[in-house]
Amino acid sequence: MPANRDIPLVSRDPLGGAYVRLTFRHPEVAREARAGQFVMIKAGTSAEPPLRRPFSILSVDPAAQTFSLFLKAVGPGSRALFEMAPGEIAQCLGPLGRPFAAPASGREALLVAGGYGIAPFRIFSEELVRQGARAHIFYGGRTGADLPMRDAFADLGVPVTLTTDDGSVGTAGRVTVAVEAYARTLGGRATLYACGPDAMLHAVAGLADALELTAQLSLDPWMGCGVGTCLGCVVSIQKAEEARPKNRCACTEGPVFDATEIVWKGEGSSVARRRNVEVRQ
Repeated sequence: MPANRDIPLVSRDPLGGAYVRLTFRHPEVAREARAGQFVMIKAGTSAEPPLRRPFSILSVDPAAQTFSLFLKAVGPGSRALFEMAPGEIAQCLGPLGRPFAAPASGREALLVAGGYGIAPFRIFSEELVRQGARAHIFYGGRTGADLPMRDAFADLGVPVTLTTDDGSVGTAGRVTVAVEAYARTLGGRATLYACGPDAMLHAVAGLADALELTAQLSLDPWMGCGVGTCLGCVVSIQKAEEARPKNRCACTEGPVFDATEIVWKGEGSSVARRRNVEVRQ
Protein backbone atom coordinates (compact mmCIF):
# COMPACT_ATOMS: atom_id res chain seq x y z
CA MET A 1 0.00 0.00 0.00
CA PRO A 2 1.26 3.51 -0.74
CA ALA A 3 2.34 5.60 2.23
CA ASN A 4 2.13 9.38 2.49
CA ARG A 5 5.11 10.84 4.31
CA ASP A 6 7.18 13.96 4.82
CA ILE A 7 10.61 12.61 3.92
CA PRO A 8 14.18 13.92 4.18
CA LEU A 9 16.55 14.24 1.24
CA VAL A 10 19.55 12.07 2.15
CA SER A 11 21.87 12.88 -0.75
CA ARG A 12 22.02 14.90 -3.95
CA ASP A 13 24.22 13.84 -6.88
CA PRO A 14 24.45 16.36 -9.76
CA LEU A 15 24.67 14.66 -13.16
CA GLY A 16 25.42 17.68 -15.30
CA GLY A 17 23.17 20.41 -16.61
CA ALA A 18 19.57 20.07 -15.48
CA TYR A 19 19.96 16.43 -14.36
CA VAL A 20 20.29 15.17 -10.80
CA ARG A 21 19.94 11.98 -8.75
CA LEU A 22 18.12 12.50 -5.43
CA THR A 23 18.01 9.95 -2.61
CA PHE A 24 15.24 10.15 -0.01
CA ARG A 25 14.41 8.14 3.12
CA HIS A 26 10.98 6.49 2.85
CA PRO A 27 10.69 3.00 4.42
CA GLU A 28 7.61 1.84 2.51
CA VAL A 29 8.89 2.87 -0.92
CA ALA A 30 12.30 1.35 -0.19
CA ARG A 31 10.73 -1.92 0.91
CA GLU A 32 7.84 -2.34 -1.54
CA ALA A 33 8.61 -0.50 -4.80
CA ARG A 34 8.83 -2.45 -8.06
CA ALA A 35 10.27 -1.45 -11.41
CA GLY A 36 7.94 0.85 -13.30
CA GLN A 37 6.22 2.22 -10.21
CA PHE A 38 6.44 5.89 -9.25
CA VAL A 39 5.99 8.38 -6.45
CA MET A 40 4.07 11.64 -6.28
CA ILE A 41 6.43 14.14 -4.67
CA LYS A 42 7.04 17.84 -4.18
CA ALA A 43 9.70 19.85 -2.42
CA GLY A 44 8.89 21.38 0.96
CA THR A 45 5.80 21.09 3.14
CA SER A 46 3.95 24.27 2.16
CA ALA A 47 0.98 24.50 -0.18
CA GLU A 48 3.15 25.91 -2.98
CA PRO A 49 3.42 24.48 -5.52
CA PRO A 50 -0.05 22.98 -4.94
CA LEU A 51 0.43 19.72 -6.85
CA ARG A 52 2.99 16.96 -6.50
CA ARG A 53 4.80 15.62 -9.54
CA PRO A 54 5.13 11.97 -10.64
CA PHE A 55 8.63 10.49 -10.93
CA SER A 56 9.63 6.92 -11.72
CA ILE A 57 11.58 5.18 -8.99
CA LEU A 58 15.20 4.78 -10.05
CA SER A 59 16.46 2.44 -7.32
CA VAL A 60 15.79 1.31 -3.77
CA ASP A 61 17.88 0.33 -0.77
CA PRO A 62 15.64 -1.50 1.73
CA ALA A 63 18.43 -1.80 4.32
CA ALA A 64 18.96 1.97 4.38
CA GLN A 65 15.20 2.63 3.91
CA THR A 66 15.96 4.89 0.95
CA PHE A 67 14.96 5.27 -2.68
CA SER A 68 16.41 7.37 -5.47
CA LEU A 69 14.95 9.47 -8.28
CA PHE A 70 16.56 10.59 -11.50
CA LEU A 71 15.08 13.85 -12.72
CA LYS A 72 15.52 16.68 -15.13
CA ALA A 73 14.59 20.18 -13.99
CA VAL A 74 11.96 21.30 -16.50
CA GLY A 75 9.15 23.18 -14.74
CA PRO A 76 8.56 24.75 -11.31
CA GLY A 77 7.88 21.44 -9.54
CA SER A 78 10.91 19.57 -10.84
CA ARG A 79 13.07 22.70 -10.44
CA ALA A 80 12.13 22.95 -6.76
CA LEU A 81 13.15 19.31 -6.25
CA PHE A 82 16.35 19.87 -8.23
CA GLU A 83 17.32 22.72 -5.90
CA MET A 84 16.74 20.78 -2.65
CA ALA A 85 19.67 20.33 -0.27
CA PRO A 86 20.31 17.24 1.92
CA GLY A 87 18.28 17.42 5.12
CA GLU A 88 15.41 19.33 3.53
CA ILE A 89 11.93 17.79 3.49
CA ALA A 90 9.67 16.72 0.65
CA GLN A 91 6.08 15.47 0.64
CA CYS A 92 5.87 12.02 -0.95
CA LEU A 93 3.20 9.42 -1.66
CA GLY A 94 4.22 6.00 -2.92
CA PRO A 95 4.87 3.50 -4.26
CA LEU A 96 2.16 3.92 -6.90
CA GLY A 97 1.13 2.34 -10.18
CA ARG A 98 1.41 -0.94 -12.01
CA PRO A 99 4.96 -2.25 -12.49
CA PHE A 100 6.71 -3.99 -15.36
CA ALA A 101 6.32 -7.77 -15.54
CA ALA A 102 9.38 -9.94 -16.13
CA PRO A 103 9.75 -11.57 -19.57
CA ALA A 104 8.78 -15.17 -20.15
CA SER A 105 11.49 -17.76 -19.65
CA GLY A 106 14.01 -17.81 -22.47
CA ARG A 107 13.24 -14.28 -23.68
CA GLU A 108 15.66 -11.38 -23.44
CA ALA A 109 14.38 -8.09 -22.02
CA LEU A 110 15.13 -5.17 -24.34
CA LEU A 111 14.81 -1.97 -22.30
CA VAL A 112 14.25 1.07 -24.53
CA ALA A 113 14.77 4.50 -22.94
CA GLY A 114 14.37 7.95 -24.43
CA GLY A 115 16.07 10.72 -22.44
CA TYR A 116 14.98 10.69 -18.80
CA GLY A 117 12.85 7.65 -19.63
CA ILE A 118 15.89 5.70 -18.42
CA ALA A 119 14.68 6.19 -14.83
CA PRO A 120 12.76 2.92 -14.24
CA PHE A 121 15.35 0.73 -15.91
CA ARG A 122 17.98 0.75 -13.16
CA ILE A 123 15.65 -0.94 -10.66
CA PHE A 124 14.26 -3.16 -13.41
CA SER A 125 17.76 -4.25 -14.41
CA GLU A 126 18.47 -5.11 -10.79
CA GLU A 127 15.31 -7.24 -10.64
CA LEU A 128 16.16 -9.02 -13.88
CA VAL A 129 19.75 -9.75 -12.80
CA ARG A 130 18.48 -11.25 -9.52
CA GLN A 131 16.11 -13.47 -11.53
CA GLY A 132 18.85 -14.59 -13.87
CA ALA A 133 17.12 -13.05 -16.90
CA ARG A 134 19.01 -11.54 -19.81
CA ALA A 135 18.64 -7.82 -20.45
CA HIS A 136 19.97 -5.22 -22.88
CA ILE A 137 19.45 -1.46 -22.54
CA PHE A 138 18.96 0.88 -25.50
CA TYR A 139 19.40 4.48 -24.37
CA GLY A 140 18.76 7.33 -26.78
CA GLY A 141 18.79 11.12 -26.67
CA ARG A 142 19.24 14.19 -28.81
CA THR A 143 22.88 14.65 -27.72
CA GLY A 144 25.38 13.04 -25.38
CA ALA A 145 24.36 15.55 -22.70
CA ASP A 146 20.93 13.89 -22.65
CA LEU A 147 22.43 10.54 -21.61
CA PRO A 148 23.80 11.28 -18.12
CA MET A 149 22.95 7.78 -16.83
CA ARG A 150 24.97 5.93 -19.47
CA ASP A 151 27.49 4.59 -16.95
CA ALA A 152 24.93 3.66 -14.28
CA PHE A 153 24.61 0.00 -15.31
CA ALA A 154 28.25 -1.07 -15.49
CA ASP A 155 28.18 -2.73 -12.05
CA LEU A 156 25.24 -4.91 -13.10
CA GLY A 157 26.92 -6.25 -16.22
CA VAL A 158 23.92 -5.26 -18.36
CA PRO A 159 25.02 -4.12 -21.85
CA VAL A 160 23.99 -0.62 -22.93
CA THR A 161 23.64 0.55 -26.53
CA LEU A 162 23.74 4.35 -26.87
CA THR A 163 22.25 6.40 -29.68
CA THR A 164 22.08 10.16 -30.25
CA ASP A 165 20.33 12.19 -32.90
CA ASP A 166 23.50 14.19 -33.57
CA GLY A 167 25.91 11.26 -33.33
CA SER A 168 27.92 12.86 -30.51
CA VAL A 169 27.74 9.68 -28.41
CA GLY A 170 27.13 6.13 -29.57
CA THR A 171 25.41 5.48 -32.88
CA ALA A 172 23.81 8.33 -34.81
CA GLY A 173 20.08 7.96 -35.29
CA ARG A 174 16.90 6.97 -33.51
CA VAL A 175 17.11 4.47 -30.68
CA THR A 176 14.37 2.32 -32.24
CA VAL A 177 16.59 1.62 -35.26
CA ALA A 178 19.18 0.04 -32.99
CA VAL A 179 16.48 -1.89 -31.13
CA GLU A 180 15.07 -3.33 -34.35
CA ALA A 181 18.47 -4.42 -35.63
CA TYR A 182 19.27 -6.24 -32.39
CA ALA A 183 15.78 -7.72 -31.93
CA ARG A 184 15.93 -9.32 -35.37
CA THR A 185 19.04 -11.26 -34.30
CA LEU A 186 17.08 -12.91 -31.48
CA GLY A 187 14.55 -14.64 -33.70
CA GLY A 188 11.51 -13.61 -31.69
CA ARG A 189 13.04 -14.45 -28.30
CA ALA A 190 12.66 -10.95 -26.86
CA THR A 191 10.25 -8.77 -24.91
CA LEU A 192 10.30 -5.00 -25.37
CA TYR A 193 9.99 -2.50 -22.52
CA ALA A 194 9.95 1.24 -23.14
CA CYS A 195 9.78 4.54 -21.30
CA GLY A 196 10.20 7.94 -22.93
CA PRO A 197 8.49 10.39 -25.29
CA ASP A 198 5.15 9.42 -26.85
CA ALA A 199 6.60 9.32 -30.37
CA MET A 200 9.23 6.82 -29.29
CA LEU A 201 6.67 4.71 -27.43
CA HIS A 202 4.45 4.63 -30.51
CA ALA A 203 7.43 3.55 -32.61
CA VAL A 204 8.28 0.76 -30.15
CA ALA A 205 4.66 -0.42 -30.25
CA GLY A 206 4.79 -0.52 -34.04
CA LEU A 207 8.08 -2.40 -33.98
CA ALA A 208 6.69 -4.97 -31.55
CA ASP A 209 3.66 -5.47 -33.79
CA ALA A 210 5.81 -5.88 -36.91
CA LEU A 211 8.15 -8.38 -35.23
CA GLU A 212 5.34 -10.14 -33.32
CA LEU A 213 6.93 -9.36 -29.94
CA THR A 214 5.33 -8.59 -26.61
CA ALA A 215 5.89 -5.01 -25.46
CA GLN A 216 5.19 -3.19 -22.20
CA LEU A 217 5.15 0.60 -22.35
CA SER A 218 5.29 3.10 -19.49
CA LEU A 219 3.01 5.99 -20.48
CA ASP A 220 3.60 9.50 -19.18
CA PRO A 221 0.43 11.61 -19.35
CA TRP A 222 -0.08 14.59 -17.06
CA MET A 223 -0.81 13.44 -13.49
CA GLY A 224 -2.25 15.58 -10.73
CA CYS A 225 -3.02 13.17 -7.89
CA GLY A 226 -1.58 9.71 -8.59
CA VAL A 227 -4.57 7.88 -7.10
CA GLY A 228 -7.23 8.08 -9.82
CA THR A 229 -9.36 10.93 -8.51
CA CYS A 230 -8.42 13.94 -10.67
CA LEU A 231 -8.77 12.05 -14.00
CA GLY A 232 -5.98 14.13 -15.48
CA CYS A 233 -4.03 11.12 -16.72
CA VAL A 234 -6.67 9.15 -18.60
CA VAL A 235 -5.42 7.25 -21.64
CA SER A 236 -7.37 5.36 -24.29
CA ILE A 237 -7.10 1.61 -23.77
CA GLN A 238 -8.97 -1.18 -25.56
CA LYS A 239 -8.69 -4.83 -24.65
CA ALA A 240 -9.29 -7.45 -27.30
CA GLU A 241 -12.81 -8.26 -26.11
CA GLU A 242 -13.94 -4.63 -25.81
CA ALA A 243 -15.97 -3.20 -28.68
CA ARG A 244 -14.93 0.37 -27.87
CA PRO A 245 -11.87 2.00 -26.28
CA LYS A 246 -12.19 3.08 -22.66
CA ASN A 247 -10.50 5.89 -20.77
CA ARG A 248 -8.36 4.47 -18.00
CA CYS A 249 -6.25 6.25 -15.41
CA ALA A 250 -2.56 5.76 -16.10
CA CYS A 251 -1.76 6.33 -12.43
CA THR A 252 -3.81 3.38 -11.16
CA GLU A 253 -4.19 1.03 -14.14
CA GLY A 254 -0.74 1.90 -15.49
CA PRO A 255 1.61 3.57 -16.03
CA VAL A 256 2.73 0.28 -17.62
CA PHE A 257 0.39 -1.03 -20.32
CA ASP A 258 0.46 -3.82 -22.87
CA ALA A 259 1.40 -2.09 -26.13
CA THR A 260 -1.30 -3.93 -28.07
CA GLU A 261 -4.05 -2.42 -25.89
CA ILE A 262 -3.10 1.24 -26.36
CA VAL A 263 -5.22 3.28 -28.77
CA TRP A 264 -2.88 5.86 -30.25
CA LYS A 265 -4.02 9.29 -31.35
CA GLY A 266 -5.53 9.12 -34.83
CA GLU A 267 -6.25 5.39 -34.59
CA GLY A 268 -9.75 4.07 -34.02
CA SER A 269 -8.90 0.88 -32.17
CA SER A 270 -6.11 -1.03 -30.51
CA VAL A 271 -3.95 -3.71 -32.11
CA ALA A 272 -5.44 -6.26 -29.70
CA ARG A 273 -8.97 -5.42 -30.85
CA ARG A 274 -8.06 -5.48 -34.54
CA ARG A 275 -6.40 -8.86 -34.17
CA ASN A 276 -9.45 -10.24 -32.35
CA VAL A 277 -11.80 -9.03 -35.08
CA GLU A 278 -9.59 -10.55 -37.79
CA VAL A 279 -9.58 -13.92 -36.04
CA ARG A 280 -13.38 -13.96 -35.82
CA GLN A 281 -13.93 -13.02 -39.46
